[in-house]
Amino acid sequence: MQVYQLDRLSSTDGLVRHDRATPQAGPGQVLVRLHARSLNYRDILIAQQRYPIPARAGVVPLSDGAGEIVALGGGVTGLAPGDRVAATYFPRWQDGKLNMAMGVDQFGCTRDGMLAEFVVAEAAALVRLPEHLSFEEGCTLPCAGVTAWNAIFGGRALTPGDVVLTIGTGGVALFAVQFAKLFGARVVALTSSSEKEAILRRLGADEVVDRKRHVDWAAEVRRLTQGRGVDHVVETGAIDTLPHSLAASAVNAELALVAALGQGSLDAGALRGLVTIRRVFVGSRASFEAMGRAISQHQLRPVIDRVFPFADAPQAYAHFDAKRHVGKVVIANT
Repeated sequence: MQVYQLDRLSSTDGLVRHDRATPQAGPGQVLVRLHARSLNYRDILIAQQRYPIPARAGVVPLSDGAGEIVALGGGVTGLAPGDRVAATYFPRWQDGKLNMAMGVDQFGCTRDGMLAEFVVAEAAALVRLPEHLSFEEGCTLPCAGVTAWNAIFGGRALTPGDVVLTIGTGGVALFAVQFAKLFGARVVALTSSSEKEAILRRLGADEVVDRKRHVDWAAEVRRLTQGRGVDHVVETGAIDTLPHSLAASAVNAELALVAALGQGSLDAGALRGLVTIRRVFVGSRASFEAMGRAISQHQLRPVIDRVFPFADAPQAYAHFDAKRHVGKVVIANT
Protein backbone atom coordinates (compact mmCIF):
# COMPACT_ATOMS: atom_id res chain seq x y z
CA MET A 1 0.00 0.00 0.00
CA GLN A 2 0.97 3.65 -0.40
CA VAL A 3 1.63 5.73 2.70
CA TYR A 4 3.24 8.99 3.66
CA GLN A 5 5.49 9.04 6.68
CA LEU A 6 7.45 11.68 8.55
CA ASP A 7 11.02 10.66 7.81
CA ARG A 8 12.34 13.85 9.44
CA LEU A 9 10.72 15.67 12.32
CA SER A 10 11.74 19.27 11.79
CA SER A 11 9.40 20.63 9.12
CA THR A 12 6.67 19.51 6.77
CA ASP A 13 9.44 18.79 4.23
CA GLY A 14 9.96 15.56 6.15
CA LEU A 15 6.75 14.13 4.64
CA VAL A 16 7.81 11.36 2.23
CA ARG A 17 5.77 8.83 0.24
CA HIS A 18 6.60 5.12 0.68
CA ASP A 19 5.41 1.63 -0.18
CA ARG A 20 4.49 -0.62 2.74
CA ALA A 21 2.89 -4.00 3.14
CA THR A 22 -0.85 -3.77 3.79
CA PRO A 23 -1.41 -4.43 7.52
CA GLN A 24 -3.56 -7.29 8.77
CA ALA A 25 -6.26 -7.09 11.43
CA GLY A 26 -5.38 -9.00 14.59
CA PRO A 27 -7.68 -10.07 17.43
CA GLY A 28 -10.10 -7.27 18.32
CA GLN A 29 -8.90 -5.18 15.37
CA VAL A 30 -10.40 -3.95 12.10
CA LEU A 31 -8.77 -3.21 8.74
CA VAL A 32 -10.11 -0.03 7.13
CA ARG A 33 -9.60 1.10 3.54
CA LEU A 34 -9.28 4.87 3.89
CA HIS A 35 -11.02 7.14 1.39
CA ALA A 36 -10.39 10.59 2.87
CA ARG A 37 -8.40 12.33 5.60
CA SER A 38 -8.33 15.89 6.98
CA LEU A 39 -5.61 18.10 8.39
CA ASN A 40 -5.53 19.76 11.81
CA TYR A 41 -3.08 22.26 13.24
CA ARG A 42 -1.64 19.54 15.47
CA ASP A 43 -0.42 17.80 12.32
CA ILE A 44 1.72 20.82 11.44
CA LEU A 45 3.09 20.95 15.00
CA ILE A 46 3.93 17.24 14.92
CA ALA A 47 5.82 17.61 11.62
CA GLN A 48 7.73 20.58 13.07
CA GLN A 49 8.49 18.73 16.32
CA ARG A 50 6.56 21.35 18.33
CA TYR A 51 3.72 19.13 19.57
CA PRO A 52 3.70 18.43 23.34
CA ILE A 53 3.85 14.67 22.73
CA PRO A 54 6.92 13.61 20.70
CA ALA A 55 6.05 11.76 17.52
CA ARG A 56 7.52 8.40 16.65
CA ALA A 57 10.15 8.65 13.90
CA GLY A 58 8.76 7.43 10.57
CA VAL A 59 5.16 7.64 11.79
CA VAL A 60 2.31 7.85 9.28
CA PRO A 61 0.72 11.23 10.11
CA LEU A 62 -2.86 12.52 10.56
CA SER A 63 -5.38 11.71 13.23
CA ASP A 64 -8.47 12.16 11.05
CA GLY A 65 -9.59 9.69 8.42
CA ALA A 66 -12.74 8.00 7.13
CA GLY A 67 -13.14 4.82 5.18
CA GLU A 68 -14.75 1.44 4.72
CA ILE A 69 -14.17 -1.70 6.76
CA VAL A 70 -12.66 -4.47 4.61
CA ALA A 71 -11.71 -7.12 7.20
CA LEU A 72 -12.36 -8.03 10.83
CA GLY A 73 -9.94 -9.65 13.27
CA GLY A 74 -10.97 -12.41 15.64
CA GLY A 75 -13.55 -11.59 18.29
CA VAL A 76 -14.87 -8.39 16.68
CA THR A 77 -18.64 -7.96 16.96
CA GLY A 78 -21.00 -5.13 16.09
CA LEU A 79 -19.11 -4.18 12.91
CA ALA A 80 -19.09 -5.66 9.42
CA PRO A 81 -17.22 -5.31 6.14
CA GLY A 82 -18.66 -2.39 4.21
CA ASP A 83 -19.41 -0.29 7.29
CA ARG A 84 -18.41 3.36 6.84
CA VAL A 85 -16.35 4.50 9.82
CA ALA A 86 -13.95 7.06 11.24
CA ALA A 87 -11.45 6.55 14.03
CA THR A 88 -11.52 8.45 17.30
CA TYR A 89 -8.71 10.92 18.03
CA PHE A 90 -7.75 9.08 21.24
CA PRO A 91 -8.31 5.39 20.40
CA ARG A 92 -8.38 4.32 24.06
CA TRP A 93 -10.63 7.08 25.46
CA GLN A 94 -14.10 5.58 25.49
CA ASP A 95 -15.89 7.81 28.04
CA GLY A 96 -15.36 9.59 31.35
CA LYS A 97 -12.16 11.49 32.08
CA LEU A 98 -9.01 11.50 29.98
CA ASN A 99 -5.88 10.16 31.68
CA MET A 100 -2.25 10.35 30.62
CA ALA A 101 -2.08 6.80 29.25
CA MET A 102 -5.03 7.53 26.97
CA GLY A 103 -3.70 10.95 26.03
CA VAL A 104 -0.33 9.82 24.73
CA ASP A 105 -1.85 7.17 22.46
CA GLN A 106 -2.75 9.12 19.31
CA PHE A 107 -3.10 8.31 15.64
CA GLY A 108 -0.55 10.16 13.54
CA CYS A 109 1.78 10.77 16.47
CA THR A 110 2.67 7.81 18.65
CA ARG A 111 0.95 5.30 16.37
CA ASP A 112 0.49 5.24 12.60
CA GLY A 113 -2.26 7.51 11.37
CA MET A 114 -4.48 8.10 8.39
CA LEU A 115 -2.25 9.30 5.54
CA ALA A 116 -2.24 5.81 4.05
CA GLU A 117 -4.41 3.59 1.89
CA PHE A 118 -5.24 1.29 4.84
CA VAL A 119 -5.14 1.51 8.61
CA VAL A 120 -5.63 -1.07 11.37
CA ALA A 121 -7.43 0.00 14.54
CA GLU A 122 -9.13 -1.57 17.51
CA ALA A 123 -12.85 -1.99 16.94
CA ALA A 124 -13.50 0.18 20.01
CA ALA A 125 -11.66 3.07 18.33
CA LEU A 126 -14.08 3.23 15.39
CA VAL A 127 -17.34 5.15 15.07
CA ARG A 128 -19.88 4.82 12.25
CA LEU A 129 -20.29 7.87 10.03
CA PRO A 130 -23.63 9.66 9.68
CA GLU A 131 -25.25 8.16 6.59
CA HIS A 132 -25.79 11.47 4.77
CA LEU A 133 -22.10 12.44 4.86
CA SER A 134 -19.54 11.62 2.20
CA PHE A 135 -16.15 10.22 3.21
CA GLU A 136 -14.70 13.67 2.56
CA GLU A 137 -17.16 15.21 5.00
CA GLY A 138 -16.93 12.39 7.52
CA CYS A 139 -13.15 12.61 7.81
CA THR A 140 -13.45 16.14 9.24
CA LEU A 141 -15.22 14.95 12.39
CA PRO A 142 -12.70 13.18 14.70
CA CYS A 143 -10.68 16.21 15.82
CA ALA A 144 -12.37 19.50 14.86
CA GLY A 145 -15.93 18.22 15.11
CA VAL A 146 -15.54 16.45 18.45
CA THR A 147 -13.49 19.34 19.87
CA ALA A 148 -16.24 21.82 19.00
CA TRP A 149 -18.88 19.49 20.44
CA ASN A 150 -16.94 19.13 23.68
CA ALA A 151 -16.31 22.89 23.83
CA ILE A 152 -20.04 23.60 23.54
CA PHE A 153 -21.54 20.72 25.51
CA GLY A 154 -18.79 19.16 27.61
CA GLY A 155 -19.01 21.60 30.51
CA ARG A 156 -21.77 23.90 31.71
CA ALA A 157 -25.06 23.17 29.99
CA LEU A 158 -25.91 25.34 26.99
CA THR A 159 -29.49 26.59 27.15
CA PRO A 160 -31.58 28.22 24.40
CA GLY A 161 -30.95 31.95 24.34
CA ASP A 162 -27.37 31.71 25.65
CA VAL A 163 -24.83 33.77 23.72
CA VAL A 164 -21.82 31.92 22.31
CA LEU A 165 -18.66 33.62 21.04
CA THR A 166 -16.60 31.85 18.36
CA ILE A 167 -13.25 32.98 17.00
CA GLY A 168 -12.16 32.68 13.38
CA THR A 169 -13.13 30.35 10.56
CA GLY A 170 -11.08 27.24 11.25
CA GLY A 171 -12.69 23.82 11.49
CA VAL A 172 -13.44 23.97 15.23
CA ALA A 173 -14.93 27.47 15.06
CA LEU A 174 -17.24 26.64 12.16
CA PHE A 175 -18.46 23.43 13.79
CA ALA A 176 -19.05 25.42 17.00
CA VAL A 177 -21.26 27.92 15.14
CA GLN A 178 -23.33 25.10 13.70
CA PHE A 179 -23.64 23.15 16.96
CA ALA A 180 -24.55 26.23 19.01
CA LYS A 181 -27.32 27.13 16.55
CA LEU A 182 -28.72 23.57 16.66
CA PHE A 183 -29.49 24.09 20.34
CA GLY A 184 -31.01 27.55 20.18
CA ALA A 185 -28.04 29.74 21.10
CA ARG A 186 -27.29 33.19 19.77
CA VAL A 187 -23.86 33.22 18.11
CA VAL A 188 -21.45 36.14 17.91
CA ALA A 189 -18.57 35.22 15.59
CA LEU A 190 -15.22 36.98 15.31
CA THR A 191 -13.55 37.17 11.89
CA SER A 192 -11.19 39.27 9.81
CA SER A 193 -12.80 39.72 6.38
CA SER A 194 -16.13 40.35 4.67
CA GLU A 195 -15.76 37.12 2.67
CA LYS A 196 -15.48 35.09 5.86
CA GLU A 197 -18.36 37.08 7.38
CA ALA A 198 -20.64 35.84 4.60
CA ILE A 199 -19.72 32.22 5.35
CA LEU A 200 -20.32 32.66 9.08
CA ARG A 201 -23.73 34.22 8.47
CA ARG A 202 -24.64 31.41 6.09
CA LEU A 203 -23.88 28.93 8.88
CA GLY A 204 -26.18 30.81 11.24
CA ALA A 205 -24.05 33.38 13.10
CA ASP A 206 -26.37 36.10 14.40
CA GLU A 207 -23.67 38.76 14.70
CA VAL A 208 -20.23 38.92 13.08
CA VAL A 209 -17.49 41.20 14.42
CA ASP A 210 -14.61 42.15 12.13
CA ARG A 211 -11.53 42.40 14.34
CA LYS A 212 -9.82 44.64 11.79
CA ARG A 213 -12.60 47.22 12.01
CA HIS A 214 -12.95 46.78 15.76
CA VAL A 215 -9.48 46.61 17.32
CA ASP A 216 -11.12 46.52 20.76
CA TRP A 217 -13.48 43.81 19.63
CA ALA A 218 -14.45 42.84 23.17
CA ALA A 219 -16.13 46.23 23.53
CA GLU A 220 -18.05 45.62 20.30
CA VAL A 221 -19.17 42.19 21.54
CA ARG A 222 -20.40 43.80 24.75
CA ARG A 223 -22.27 46.46 22.76
CA LEU A 224 -23.98 43.75 20.73
CA THR A 225 -25.03 42.02 23.96
CA GLN A 226 -26.32 45.24 25.56
CA GLY A 227 -23.31 45.38 27.85
CA ARG A 228 -23.89 41.94 29.36
CA GLY A 229 -21.27 39.88 27.52
CA VAL A 230 -21.37 36.29 26.26
CA ASP A 231 -22.22 33.14 28.20
CA HIS A 232 -19.87 30.73 26.41
CA VAL A 233 -16.61 31.25 24.54
CA VAL A 234 -15.03 28.70 22.19
CA GLU A 235 -11.47 30.01 22.47
CA THR A 236 -9.54 28.87 19.40
CA GLY A 237 -7.29 31.93 19.24
CA ALA A 238 -5.74 30.95 22.58
CA ILE A 239 -3.24 33.14 24.42
CA ASP A 240 -3.30 35.88 21.78
CA THR A 241 -7.07 36.44 22.03
CA LEU A 242 -7.78 35.16 25.53
CA PRO A 243 -7.67 38.58 27.29
CA HIS A 244 -10.24 39.97 24.83
CA SER A 245 -12.41 36.86 25.17
CA LEU A 246 -12.44 37.23 28.94
CA ALA A 247 -13.29 40.93 28.61
CA ALA A 248 -16.22 39.97 26.36
CA SER A 249 -17.56 37.38 28.84
CA ALA A 250 -20.55 37.79 31.10
CA VAL A 251 -20.47 37.12 34.82
CA ASN A 252 -20.38 33.34 35.39
CA ALA A 253 -19.55 32.64 31.74
CA GLU A 254 -17.62 29.54 30.69
CA LEU A 255 -14.63 29.71 28.35
CA ALA A 256 -13.56 26.51 26.59
CA LEU A 257 -9.82 26.84 25.92
CA VAL A 258 -9.20 24.76 22.82
CA ALA A 259 -5.60 25.81 22.16
CA ALA A 260 -2.87 27.20 24.40
CA LEU A 261 -0.63 28.62 21.70
CA GLY A 262 0.67 32.10 20.91
CA GLN A 263 3.03 34.67 22.36
CA GLY A 264 0.63 36.74 24.44
CA SER A 265 0.39 36.98 28.20
CA LEU A 266 -2.46 37.23 30.65
CA ASP A 267 -2.40 39.61 33.60
CA ALA A 268 -4.39 39.18 36.78
CA GLY A 269 -6.74 42.00 35.81
CA ALA A 270 -8.21 39.91 33.02
CA LEU A 271 -9.41 37.38 35.60
CA ARG A 272 -11.49 39.77 37.71
CA GLY A 273 -14.77 38.52 36.29
CA LEU A 274 -16.38 35.29 37.45
CA VAL A 275 -15.42 33.25 34.39
CA THR A 276 -14.69 29.53 34.39
CA ILE A 277 -11.86 28.47 32.05
CA ARG A 278 -12.14 24.83 30.95
CA ARG A 279 -9.33 23.17 28.97
CA VAL A 280 -10.60 21.07 26.08
CA PHE A 281 -8.71 18.08 24.63
CA VAL A 282 -10.85 16.89 21.70
CA GLY A 283 -13.21 14.32 23.32
CA SER A 284 -14.05 10.68 23.95
CA ARG A 285 -15.72 8.07 21.78
CA ALA A 286 -18.96 8.75 23.67
CA SER A 287 -18.73 12.43 22.69
CA PHE A 288 -18.09 11.44 19.06
CA GLU A 289 -21.18 9.21 19.03
CA ALA A 290 -23.38 11.88 20.64
CA MET A 291 -22.17 14.42 18.09
CA GLY A 292 -22.86 11.98 15.27
CA ARG A 293 -26.46 11.54 16.41
CA ALA A 294 -26.99 15.32 16.42
CA ILE A 295 -25.38 15.68 12.99
CA SER A 296 -27.62 12.93 11.60
CA GLN A 297 -30.79 14.32 13.18
CA HIS A 298 -30.21 17.80 11.75
CA GLN A 299 -28.50 16.74 8.49
CA LEU A 300 -25.61 19.06 9.32
CA ARG A 301 -22.73 19.21 6.83
CA PRO A 302 -19.13 20.20 7.61
CA VAL A 303 -17.49 23.09 5.76
CA ILE A 304 -14.69 21.94 3.45
CA ASP A 305 -12.26 24.49 2.07
CA ARG A 306 -10.51 22.30 -0.49
CA VAL A 307 -9.97 18.63 -1.37
CA PHE A 308 -6.52 17.51 -2.53
CA PRO A 309 -5.77 14.15 -4.19
CA PHE A 310 -3.63 11.68 -2.24
CA ALA A 311 -0.70 12.30 -4.59
CA ASP A 312 -0.74 15.98 -3.61
CA ALA A 313 -0.56 15.52 0.17
CA PRO A 314 2.51 17.81 0.49
CA GLN A 315 0.58 20.58 -1.28
CA ALA A 316 -2.33 20.05 1.12
CA TYR A 317 0.06 20.56 4.03
CA ALA A 318 1.41 23.76 2.43
CA HIS A 319 -2.10 25.10 1.78
CA PHE A 320 -3.14 24.39 5.36
CA ASP A 321 0.05 25.85 6.83
CA ALA A 322 -0.50 29.09 4.89
CA LYS A 323 -3.58 29.67 7.11
CA ARG A 324 -5.76 31.02 4.32
CA HIS A 325 -8.29 28.20 4.42
CA VAL A 326 -11.87 28.49 5.65
CA GLY A 327 -13.08 25.21 7.11
CA LYS A 328 -11.38 21.86 6.61
CA VAL A 329 -8.59 20.81 4.23
CA VAL A 330 -9.09 17.24 2.99
CA ILE A 331 -6.85 14.67 1.27
CA ALA A 332 -8.95 12.13 -0.64
CA ASN A 333 -8.51 9.18 -3.01
CA THR A 334 -9.33 11.22 -6.10
